[in-house]
Amino acid sequence: LEELQQALKWARRCLADAQSQQDVELIVQLLADEDFRNAYGLYAAVSQQRTRVGPTSPLTVQAEDLCQEVQKILQSSQQETGLELRALLTDPHVQALLQAHDGVAVQEVAEENRTQYLGETVKLVRLEKARDNPLGATVRNDVDSVVVSRVVKGGAAESSGLLSEGDEILEINGVSIRGKHINEVHDLLQRMHGTLTFLLIPSTQIKPPPHRQTVMHIRAYFDYDPSDDPFLPCRELGLSFQRGDILHVISQDDPSWWQAYRDGDEDNQPLAGLIPGKSFQQQRETMKRSIMDRSRERQGGKLWYAKKTKKPKKKNPPNFGKNADDDDVLTYEEMALYHQPVSRKRPVALIGPTNGGHDELRRRLLSLEPEKFAVAVPHTTRNSRIHERNGREYHFTSRANFETDVASGKFIEFGDYEKNLYGTGADSVRHVVNSGRVCLLCLHTRSLQVLRSSNLKPFVIFIAPPAQERLRTLLASEGKTPKPDELKTVIEKAREMEQNFGHFFDATIANVDPDQAFHELRRLIDKLDTEPQWVPTSWLC
Repeated sequence: LEELQQALKWARRCLADAQSQQDVELIVQLLADEDFRNAYGLYAAVSQQRTRVGPTSPLTVQAEDLCQEVQKILQSSQQETGLELRALLTDPHVQALLQAHDGVAVQEVAEENRTQYLGETVKLVRLEKARDNPLGATVRNDVDSVVVSRVVKGGAAESSGLLSEGDEILEINGVSIRGKHINEVHDLLQRMHGTLTFLLIPSTQIKPPPHRQTVMHIRAYFDYDPSDDPFLPCRELGLSFQRGDILHVISQDDPSWWQAYRDGDEDNQPLAGLIPGKSFQQQRETMKRSIMDRSRERQGGKLWYAKKTKKPKKKNPPNFGKNADDDDVLTYEEMALYHQPVSRKRPVALIGPTNGGHDELRRRLLSLEPEKFAVAVPHTTRNSRIHERNGREYHFTSRANFETDVASGKFIEFGDYEKNLYGTGADSVRHVVNSGRVCLLCLHTRSLQVLRSSNLKPFVIFIAPPAQERLRTLLASEGKTPKPDELKTVIEKAREMEQNFGHFFDATIANVDPDQAFHELRRLIDKLDTEPQWVPTSWLC
């Protein structure tokens, strides 16, 4: 060190520019600093000690655990002779020394003392596992072996980089694992926490080159409870979600079990969760339906899931009002964030049963802010009246033209009333959108699929009626006197809508208080201008 200082002083005199002299001066000051000299002295002592002949391997990799056991023994003892040793072992410096010793020992054993286990090269891996937190890996049985089948993103196993898929686990903290069922291994790991030492036979699988995982955002169209899924590889790693939740899928390496985060949980839940893959979920739901249908048919009972009843059709064209894919198994839909342009507002569809309050909310919006909200001018085959003008109250057309437009898919919704046809055309909605106003729609639920496929990017809000007595009060304030059966029908119809079409709803408003429901509706509509919303990626193609 002294020789280096002398050389730097000589070099400083030989340098011509001021910047180089300042650089050398900084190094000289560092070498003269007392803390640096103490650190260098410690380094020199350790280096000298390492040159001496010592044991080829550490005597233990669990010095810290042994220290804790000794402390427990001394704590239970009432003798004063152990007080001094107990004070020494609880000293923070000694505990840090033992922790550092175990860390170095594990690396030495893993790197220098690779040995043979029944003719196989093995390695030692040490991981830290928090109490009551999963390790972030799943295992499978391969005859008598227990093999790592999956490493979950964000867990201790994945962040360490020491466990790989295909590694065979021989021991965990000295407990032999070979021959155990995966449920036994699971229960064993649940009881363990702190430092876990794995004895492994490394995987011989040829690993593909690392690639950047593309995150896929999906909306769930079914409820999922991991505790009720017997096929889940590890229940503690399952991610529960409800219909309508946005999920961020970060890994589809296993087509049956994707790894995902629920929207908003990424920061609070670093460990990804397992969810059923789309194809796997479709297959087992289809199989479940088939089995239950056959069982019900044999027993002469009803089907276990709701199917649309086929009502007698009126004189309508073929496929009049038919929705495609009604019986498809709903799993997930890929989503993307979308911010509506200032000049092209998304249509807002209010959905709800008759007398549920959605018509009243629409009329209130139109009357208070006609410059912001508008309705699409409907089409009809009836004759115009004296005060009506074509294109203002209605688009008047012939039945032949109306039915031609129906066959061409130009209507979002249509039907007949008193032998005349009425309908809402997609072009009429588009005309309102192009004017910069919000088009308000009150539609039947069966029209939602047509609306969603129309490239209009609708925002669908379900207006849920209140409980029966409250509903009676609200309708009475409007001068209506519904019978108990009619009130019950409104509530049952709302429940049926939510069950069968709830996956199409972007938001739900409970119409318990009309003023509160109106303000909540305005808040949701205003939010479309300020915040991006999740929409199907197919809308943005």
